Amino acid sequence: MNKKGNTSLLYNKRLVAYSFLLPNFIGFAVFTLIPVVFALALSLMNWDGANEITFAGLKNFRELISDETFRISLLNTFYYSAGTVPLTIICSLGLALLLNQPIKGRNAIRAVYFFPYVASLVAVAVVWNMILNPTMGPVNEILQKVFHIAKPPRWSASVDWAMPTVIIVSIWKNMGYYMIIYLAGLQGIPRELYEAAKVDGAGNLQCFFRITLPMLTPSTFFVSIMLTISCFKIFDLIFVMTGGGPGRATNVLVVHAYNVAFKNFNFGYSSAISLVLFIIVLCITIIQFRMEKKWVSYF
Repeated sequence: MNKKGNTSLLYNKRLVAYSFLLPNFIGFAVFTLIPVVFALALSLMNWDGANEITFAGLKNFRELISDETFRISLLNTFYYSAGTVPLTIICSLGLALLLNQPIKGRNAIRAVYFFPYVASLVAVAVVWNMILNPTMGPVNEILQKVFHIAKPPRWSASVDWAMPTVIIVSIWKNMGYYMIIYLAGLQGIPRELYEAAKVDGAGNLQCFFRITLPMLTPSTFFVSIMLTISCFKIFDLIFVMTGGGPGRATNVLVVHAYNVAFKNFNFGYSSAISLVLFIIVLCITIIQFRMEKKWVSYF
């Protein structure tokens, strides 16, 4: 085949490849890339959605410093993330270890634990609000009648218990997905390692801490990255369960940005909040990747 034929064949292959990539890229550009770029530009503007956009410079970012609700929302976001990430990792790993054993009905149990992840989040939030209803919910009924607790928690209706309640529901909903990731990691560990350790006299705990955990560090690293990002952009569960309340007890950054944009119609300030959130998540993710070499082992 001559040079011209080779060039034509290469051009046709590239054209086919780009034709497959183009629909996905168009969707990404329309629904992600363009809105992100517009939000970055809008963070430097004043706009209420109806009148003309005017340039504001760094005014929106200066307002963040004196915005008490922003500070509370930032602390609530860290609170939610600090409570959700480690507990979800522990619960997911525990479930994976349990369901990696040859027990009866193992596949059915795995499906049961995975189901909450694919269930409608709105339905999950509404059902949990009914279960944890402080006056008519079955949980408080059991606590009062079975455990004789005179004043059980008011759960999502309490300033002190609202965030722990959201954390508990979030862990319950998401641990099935991360359990699957840990199961994949567990099944990739060579059985010969455990057999050699048993021959050397190692017990179950020693096998867990010397073999299982080190071999699962890549899975744990992936889970921690995904969980951290999802926790910092949490919105739907909190919006349905508490709406950011009671008071500002569960008002996280995304909920605050939503309220500023669609209740106060201050889209420029809302974009500034979103940009700050993006920078925080980016910095935390970079730190996690920098720390990867110190604790993640790729065997």
